[in-house]
Amino acid sequence: MSTYLNTLGEKTLTIAVCDRCKMKAKLVDLVSDPNAPGLRVHSYCADQFDPWRLPARAQDKITVEYPRPETPLVVPDDQFNDPRNWNDSTA
Repeated sequence: MSTYLNTLGEKTLTIAVCDRCKMKAKLVDLVSDPNAPGLRVHSYCADQFDPWRLPARAQDKITVEYPRPETPLVVPDDQFNDPRNWNDSTA
């Protein structure tokens, strides 16, 4: 048996069908579903918003507090093997 929906005094005279429960309702009473925006459903038929559908968070900008200088850390072989560069600290 069909239900009479009184649309007297409403801005629109449209009667729609809820996409979730398939019951008829006034178009102004239906809302867009948060997870499937193409569905028009009752407010009590709407799903809660799924947080997994949100875009990923932006990465944190991590910087080194005291970065190492851009000079080479290795002593060249010719400088290490040259006896003129040795310090005589035992004398």
